[in-house]
Amino acid sequence: MRNNIILLAIINLIFIANIQGQTDVNGNNGMVKLENPITVQYIKSKLKTSSPRLILTPAIEKNLKLKIKTDPLVKNYYEALKLNAADILTKPLLTRTLVGRRLLATSREMLYRITILSMVYRIEKDPQILKRINEELTAVCNFSDWHPAHFLDVAELSLAVAIAVDWVGKDLPKSTVVLAKNSLIEKGIKASYNDNGKNPSWVTATHNWNQVCNGGMIAAAIVTAGIDPALAAKTISRALEGLPYALKQYGPDGVYPEGATYWGYGTSFSVTTSSMLRSAFGTDFGIAEYPAFLKSADFRLLSVAPSGWYFNFSDCGDKLGNEGDITLAWFAKETGNEIYLEKQKFLHSPDSMGKLPRLAGAGLIWLSEFEQKEQTELPVNWKGGGPNPVVFFRSEATNKHDFYFAGKGGSGSVNHGNMDAGSFIFELDGVRWAIDPGTQEYNNLEQAGFDLWGMCQNCQRWTLLTKSNFGHSTLTVDSALFNVKGFAPITDFNGADHPQATIDMSEIYKGQLKSAHRKFIKDSDHSITIEDNFEMNDSTNLLTWAIMTTADVIPTEDGAILKQDGKQLNLAILSPANVGVSIIMMDPPPLKLDKKIDHLKRVEIRVPAYLFAGKQGNIKVRLSSPE
Repeated sequence: MRNNIILLAIINLIFIANIQGQTDVNGNNGMVKLENPITVQYIKSKLKTSSPRLILTPAIEKNLKLKIKTDPLVKNYYEALKLNAADILTKPLLTRTLVGRRLLATSREMLYRITILSMVYRIEKDPQILKRINEELTAVCNFSDWHPAHFLDVAELSLAVAIAVDWVGKDLPKSTVVLAKNSLIEKGIKASYNDNGKNPSWVTATHNWNQVCNGGMIAAAIVTAGIDPALAAKTISRALEGLPYALKQYGPDGVYPEGATYWGYGTSFSVTTSSMLRSAFGTDFGIAEYPAFLKSADFRLLSVAPSGWYFNFSDCGDKLGNEGDITLAWFAKETGNEIYLEKQKFLHSPDSMGKLPRLAGAGLIWLSEFEQKEQTELPVNWKGGGPNPVVFFRSEATNKHDFYFAGKGGSGSVNHGNMDAGSFIFELDGVRWAIDPGTQEYNNLEQAGFDLWGMCQNCQRWTLLTKSNFGHSTLTVDSALFNVKGFAPITDFNGADHPQATIDMSEIYKGQLKSAHRKFIKDSDHSITIEDNFEMNDSTNLLTWAIMTTADVIPTEDGAILKQDGKQLNLAILSPANVGVSIIMMDPPPLKLDKKIDHLKRVEIRVPAYLFAGKQGNIKVRLSSPE
């Protein structure tokens, strides 16, 4: 009996160890791994030896050349590439010039120049362009280093140099190819390994650095595998192990936690990596099919309001550009869904497109690979979970009010995150009434000695208008900062005719409230109601409901009237009774380093805790336009 008990105990310990090991191996909470068969032998047997093999292959190129002749969209975009190439030829060569703590502007300009010039050269075979590619490569490969202190700089330069060698290397001087490949190894791949043998943090980071840096190193490894297959195998294998940490963040519904423009950055490198691996090995080892990754294109489309402005949470840019989105074009060719193909933008006159994105050469390839299979419609009401959950309520295209509402939960602790849980933006009748202050230029803050990247509870980051809860349309308790580690999930969502969503804000107000829930209700095609229900602590004194706006604000007995661009919005305080609004001017902003937004105001409803009987409280506000 005693032996049986011991045996059962051992089996139980083994079972627990296996479960714990499985969790550790798969990453945080059962993360899905990519296939990773990479060894030296695998590279020698599976990696294509001839070029091009990065995104482009002979078969893809044959189709591309045909589409340039027969497909108006591909032809038009290629004409824009040629105009960009001609302009590049007039620019001085790049130098190793840091902007603040980054070489990134140089790296990105190099990637832009190379994808444009190399693609146009492959089609036109213009010796003048080839000469310029050679000069560009020689210049950057003779830099003392590619600035590994900020590894995004290395990664983007590595991708640029790798594409140049792969697409044009056969026509370049052998000495240039040798220089470029040696630079990829010494200044790229080897710089990605720490002296202590540990991987740098970006290898398994949960944000865009993972996607960009691992992608750049994969490109460098593929191009230099013939020189050092062991280093190439080690590097590609490391990347395939690390990439899921970032890819997992898209789950479960496709929301990119860092916002729509950072979706464009991180995702553009993931789709580039997928394309490179497929063209080089015949498989991307599961990147494109990673859970929720393809769904993220819907999040990107939903994040753009009828005005063309983003739901610009986190460090997202404010407004969509005029150029066609080539990252979305990859999703279009991958799914065959025309909803992701911004046809009209790609058909703008080539000279009106201006400077194209830095992956435009790859984008032309993806455009040429598109074959329509379907065209779906975006959902009118949609909720996405994950580290930074969001909700969208929209109107049908035929609705005269152009209703667009977006709200969020989440946490200030996500990469590029803000203390903005419970915040929202609201557009109606073509006007953005409730705004998010968005992001601001990093370098100016850094050069002023501002600690922008510290994420602790009392770090300097949270003194900025764009970062703290005081600059967002949310509820604040006792004029205190949100709990930066707290997380606010969307706990209830109903996408029916009068959609609503509830966010559990309790962790955000840790120590300030016992519990808190914010509900968004679209009660008509021209109104939204925001309802806060909470249980107070004995120490709770003041609750401040706020909306950020650039409209003119006229206080009324039960709220305010907002006026902007000849339109009007009514702000009605439904609960509690006998409170009014206060208007805090934010132009000029509170701090010299704050982002200046013309006509910015914070409209507050200040509610003393003693107005509520007992500990339960409710604040309910309706925003509506005249019918």
